[in-house]
Amino acid sequence: MVAFVVLAVVGAVLGAAGSAVVRRLPNPVGKYRLLYGGVLVPFALTAWILLTALELGPAVVGPALGTRGPLPTAAATLVETLAAGVVAVVAYAPTVRGVRAVRGIDLTTGRAVAQMLRYVVGVSVLVTVVLTAVAAGDSTLVSVAAGAVLVSAVYAAAPWYIPLVRSTYRPDGETADRLARLRDEAGLDVRDTRLLDTGDAETASVVVRGPPGYRRLFVGDAFLDAFDDETATALLAVQAGRVRGRALARLFGTLLAVVTLLLLALDGPLLALLAAALVTLVAGLWFTRRGMVTADDYAADRVGAEPLAVALERYADFHNLEPGRRRVPNPLSKTPPLGDRIDRLRE
Repeated sequence: MVAFVVLAVVGAVLGAAGSAVVRRLPNPVGKYRLLYGGVLVPFALTAWILLTALELGPAVVGPALGTRGPLPTAAATLVETLAAGVVAVVAYAPTVRGVRAVRGIDLTTGRAVAQMLRYVVGVSVLVTVVLTAVAAGDSTLVSVAAGAVLVSAVYAAAPWYIPLVRSTYRPDGETADRLARLRDEAGLDVRDTRLLDTGDAETASVVVRGPPGYRRLFVGDAFLDAFDDETATALLAVQAGRVRGRALARLFGTLLAVVTLLLLALDGPLLALLAAALVTLVAGLWFTRRGMVTADDYAADRVGAEPLAVALERYADFHNLEPGRRRVPNPLSKTPPLGDRIDRLRE
C-alpha cells in the first residue's frame, strides 16, 4: 500500500510537470498525445508490474479469499490492475487543465476523471479475465491458446463492450437519416451507429468496431456539428477503407503474435524469442501502416484526393492539432503522420 501511494504521488508530479512542459511546446495537442502514449501509459504499466511483483492483490484479498484457486487469483489480479489504473488516472488528472487551455474547451477535471475512471474499471475487468485464463493454463501453450481465444472474443465483442466503458446513445430523427446518407456516400457498410457522448471534450472522432456481419460505427457527438457533409463523408470513407483493408485486424494480429512469442519466451530460448517478438512487432506495424495508406487510397477514389486532404486538415483544425510530418517513419507507429498523409494525397 505504501508503494501504491508513492506511485500515485509520483504519477501526479509526472503528469503536472509533463503538462507544464507540453503547454509551452509547438503543436501542444499533438505533444499531449505523446505525453499520454509515451510517458503516462508506460508509467502505469510499470506501476502494474511493480504492484504485481509486490503481490498487492494477494495481500488485499488473501485474508478473505485465500491465495489459491481461480477466484482468489482473479480477485488479486483485479485489485492490482485497478490500483495501476488509479495511478494512471492520478497522473492524468493534472493534464486536463492544460488540454482545456490549448484546445479552448470547457471540459472540467472532475468530469474528465470520472470518464477515465469508468474506462479504467471496464478495462481492468477485461484484463483480469484474460490474465486469469492465461494463468489457469497447465502449460505455456495452453495459456497462449486461452489468451488468444479470449482476446479474439473481446475483439468480436467490441460493439457491445465499448458502450459499457463509454457513454453512448442511438441517433434518431434527422441525425439518423443524415448519418445513413453519409455512410452510403462513403461506401461504409455497418449494421448500426452509436453516438459517443463526449460532452465538453468536444471530440469529433469516428471509428468502426466489430467482426464482419456486425460492425458498429461509433461517432463522437461533435462530429456532425463540426463538419459539413463533404468533410464528414470523406472522413467516413477513410473508415470504410480501413474496414476493407482490414487495418484493425492487421494491428490485432500483430499484437497477438507478439504476446504469443513473449509468453513462449517464458519456457523457451529467451533471447531468440524476444528478438523474434521485436521483429514481428516492427514488421506487423509496418503492415498496419500500409493498411492505413490503402484506406486513404480508397477514400481518395471515393471522394477525391483534394477533398480528402481538406477534410483531414479540417479534422486537425477542429482538434487544434498541427499535422505532423516525419522524414523517417516511426517504426513503432501504427498510422503514418497526418501531415504526411495530407502531402501524399496532394502529390
